[in-house]
Amino acid sequence: MIRVGFGVLSACCLLAFGLPGAQTSAPSSPTQDQPPSAQAQSGSPQKSISVSVNEVIVPVTVTDEKGRFVSDLDQKDFQIFDEGKPQKIEYFSRERNQPVVVGFLIDQSNASRIHWKAYQDSAAELALTLLPGDEKFSGYLIGYGNDAELLVNTTHDGEKIVEKIRAMKPGGGAALYDAIYRACTSRELVKGEPVEPRRVIVIVGDGHDNSSKKTLNEVLELAQRNLVTIYGVSTVAFGFNNADEANLIKLAEETGGRVAYPLQGVYKDISGYLSTPQDAGNYSLTVGTGGYASELANSLFRAVADIAGEVTTQYILRYIPSENDVKPKQFRNLNVKVSLSNVKVRARKGYYPLAP
Repeated sequence: MIRVGFGVLSACCLLAFGLPGAQTSAPSSPTQDQPPSAQAQSGSPQKSISVSVNEVIVPVTVTDEKGRFVSDLDQKDFQIFDEGKPQKIEYFSRERNQPVVVGFLIDQSNASRIHWKAYQDSAAELALTLLPGDEKFSGYLIGYGNDAELLVNTTHDGEKIVEKIRAMKPGGGAALYDAIYRACTSRELVKGEPVEPRRVIVIVGDGHDNSSKKTLNEVLELAQRNLVTIYGVSTVAFGFNNADEANLIKLAEETGGRVAYPLQGVYKDISGYLSTPQDAGNYSLTVGTGGYASELANSLFRAVADIAGEVTTQYILRYIPSENDVKPKQFRNLNVKVSLSNVKVRARKGYYPLAP
């Protein structure tokens, strides 16, 4: 074990992105072209942590059959398998309100015009919920249409992000993959990433991409190497199918996150909707009426609360791989198990070992 101060963290590549699953080659490290002073402008008070250079960090969410968080488990309740082989957990935490850096990626394409105001409100609510003014929590905003643009750099102030969200307008294509690339390469770092605070991306969109220079597999590997957990708030409306939804699901599930579908649940508690579901298909909740707007707002609020609760209510497990022949460029599969029945365990599916 070595003790690394956060000041050293951003100055050298050992831990700035150097933990397994977080390490990258040169193009993958955020703000590599920034001087250390620029990277140190945003962050929590100076402190130090003790982390082994080849330690693997695994955030884990456990929910019951009704989707409620199971938050009273102990270290003995978990097992980690690396390439099928059991590992010894070196560190365990179930602390609530864990420090995070959250990237808000907002779809500004033409596809989001129908419910744009609702998306804006939910994204603003999410920003205020996850950035309550505490310096433990930081965030940044990226909007993506034909291009991906960093609209607000890393900050503790949720109001800055909300102000910019309110000014956003939809139009054009969707460069989702480029937005993820920018989230991993073009923002200010917070001292201590990716150990404390952890890295999270929340995508408010439908998974569609028709404008990016990067590909799905490229940005998925980049996110895995940078220890990013991706969540999605789907903007696909009730009764509509979206072939690109699988992209959003893959990004989330492979990194240990999930996708919420607030617009799919608008009618779930309403009886009597027509046999062919569509936005205008329920006489009780006609699009444009106050009843529909109210149900839509409530559904979005529930999705925001669920995502925010999960981001700050995770178990953190760390272990040192027992394998001696780990190859830096070889993706290694992870599997986390819990000694309980009827629970769902979410964790990233694997990691890339530390580069030499």
